[in-house]
Amino acid sequence: MLLHPDCIPCILQMAISCINRLGLDKTSIKELYAEILEIPSLRCLFWDTTSAEVIENVWRKIVTKIGTSDPFSSEKADQNKKITELYPFLEEMLDKSEDPLCLAVKLAILGNSLDFMVADTSLAIENSTSDRVKVPLPGDNYIQFQQQIKVSKHITYFGDNAGEIVFDKLLIETIKKIHSPEIVYVVRSTPTLNDATLAEARSVGIDKISRVIENGIDGPLPGTLLDRCSNEVNDSVRQSDLIISKGGGNFDTLDEEREHLNKNISFLLISKCEPYYNHFGAKLYQPILANFYQKPS
Repeated sequence: MLLHPDCIPCILQMAISCINRLGLDKTSIKELYAEILEIPSLRCLFWDTTSAEVIENVWRKIVTKIGTSDPFSSEKADQNKKITELYPFLEEMLDKSEDPLCLAVKLAILGNSLDFMVADTSLAIENSTSDRVKVPLPGDNYIQFQQQIKVSKHITYFGDNAGEIVFDKLLIETIKKIHSPEIVYVVRSTPTLNDATLAEARSVGIDKISRVIENGIDGPLPGTLLDRCSNEVNDSVRQSDLIISKGGGNFDTLDEEREHLNKNISFLLISKCEPYYNHFGAKLYQPILANFYQKPS
């Protein structure tokens, strides 16, 4: 999905929210924000790009200014710790479920809203999780996904944020209990925002249940452009019967490639904005499971 006018204030709000958490003085904040406002897409001068690519440019300016490539590393560790503490509660939910795969998919999608929950207490997150997984998945999309899982021998799973990856781990474990495909979990090579890197994936143990690889992208892109990914990632994609894509950044970028990719893709994310509502028909903050599957030959 290419940049929409709605994306510009959203990106600017993200930028100032990040900057305000970095402990800069007022003069430095103003200077940095002025530099960000020079980005052509944020001045409505270039639309043929995705939000993720614009955010990459924003993030480059931020890390150049502060002199560190991963300013939210401790915050990401806290996110992983908080959600890992919920693991027994989440496992119990799955054990009691009549359809563990459906619940695991809902939990993985719900993890995409972690940014909204991370300041909450563990009890508040538990209660919110229990309530929100009652929302049904759209249409017949889950049935399609379930059927595709059962016939897939190789799955490439593009992860998104720290904390959220704990929910991804649950989904991977649940898939492997039903079926035993090879699953390759892809994380960012270069830190960006609160997205997961190899360090975060290892800290929650995803490397114990699937192969974890970096995407190989040489910049802080909070998305996936396959022509910038490593040969290892592209080899995994070529072998895949199914690609699972988590989060808005991965959707925005991979959606632009899916027509010529000729692969089965399932996008798992939360409807966080008006462009997603218009694209998917999903009300704000509702789960999205969108399948783009190839017709059998």
